[in-house]
Amino acid sequence: MPSPEQWTRPDPGAGPAATAAQPSPEQVIAGLRATTEGGAELTQLLTPEGERLADSRFDPYLADIDAEALRGLYRDMVLVRRADRESNAMQRQGQLGIWVPLLGQEAAQVGSGRALRPADMAFPSYREHGVAYTRGIDFRDLLGIFRCTDHSGWDPAEYGFHPYTIVIGNQVLNAAGYAMGQKFDGKVGNADDVDNEATIVYFGDGATSQGDVHEGFVWGAVYDAPVVYFCQNNQWAISEPTERQSRLPLYQRARGYGFPGIRVDGNDVLACLAVTRWALDECRHGNGPVLIEAFTYRMDAHTTTDDPTRYRLSDELEAWKLKDPIERVRVHLARAGCAEQDFFDGVDAEADEFAAQLRDFCFNMPDPPPERIFSEVYADTPAALDAQREEYLSYLAGFAGGEH
Repeated sequence: MPSPEQWTRPDPGAGPAATAAQPSPEQVIAGLRATTEGGAELTQLLTPEGERLADSRFDPYLADIDAEALRGLYRDMVLVRRADRESNAMQRQGQLGIWVPLLGQEAAQVGSGRALRPADMAFPSYREHGVAYTRGIDFRDLLGIFRCTDHSGWDPAEYGFHPYTIVIGNQVLNAAGYAMGQKFDGKVGNADDVDNEATIVYFGDGATSQGDVHEGFVWGAVYDAPVVYFCQNNQWAISEPTERQSRLPLYQRARGYGFPGIRVDGNDVLACLAVTRWALDECRHGNGPVLIEAFTYRMDAHTTTDDPTRYRLSDELEAWKLKDPIERVRVHLARAGCAEQDFFDGVDAEADEFAAQLRDFCFNMPDPPPERIFSEVYADTPAALDAQREEYLSYLAGFAGGEH
């Protein structure tokens, strides 16, 4: 009889694994637990207590991360969290139509985002505010999306950051196609590594049950596309836990498509940075796709229309608070003598000022003119859309005052 260990990790040569049709109860339980606990294969470089762990495989990817760089990562996460909390509050005050919180996922987003090069392309879902920040996107440009005044406020080609994608998992197909184009354009496997590029695409654990994600995996695999599939497993697909999405840990799914998968502590900014740098290098050098499962937790609601108290217990939330991604960096900096209290106070003050600027901008954001809804949609506007615009503006002009 195969063991639960073989059921959860049926590595080649590890012995016979149970068939999917005949697992024992113990094997099923072991498999479900492996989807919701980090496990022995969790890559971690900074513990929740702020202890730096050595790792011969990934430490070389952090050779440039000195005390100053680590302070920069801490600052990134604090500012992103403060902006997220302020945006959440503004939605509650009626200034935004909806907000998608990232609370608890700052390390996964900042770490992976800082691993990207300028020529790389990132494809987000709708929660990657931290990645947008690392790509140089003005946080104020994000507010227009959630205030329903804009589609997006940046040029994707300029920033290497695609507009937000609302349809669950659709961005994975888009990213696979873009990465295929990078390969066809000769941007992969060059001796001069400066000319090489890669793509990263973000999605949640719930999206892994979508057909678009499966198809994106297939296309990326068969074309050896330089794409990193970055799954932020925050444990809850809205109200459905991960164990209802997969019997095996999500990173193990990569094996079925023929490319490597790895699970990283998504609350560890150093591990996310190092593992993503490694994965992007694999892609740039022509070694095909990589799946990263960032094992993290959504500390807030799925969106501001969601009530997480209806489907999860408070003790689960309290347990994950002890793994806070920002606090572990703060503790490490303090213990290692890399930062004094003045530094932390200064970052907090900067974060408050950042939030105040966002609030001032949002409260005074002008309503866009009605013709804005028709612009910035197509590179070449179809004649039918031109006609619809003129008809709509003519309709508005017929009201009192004759203005729109």
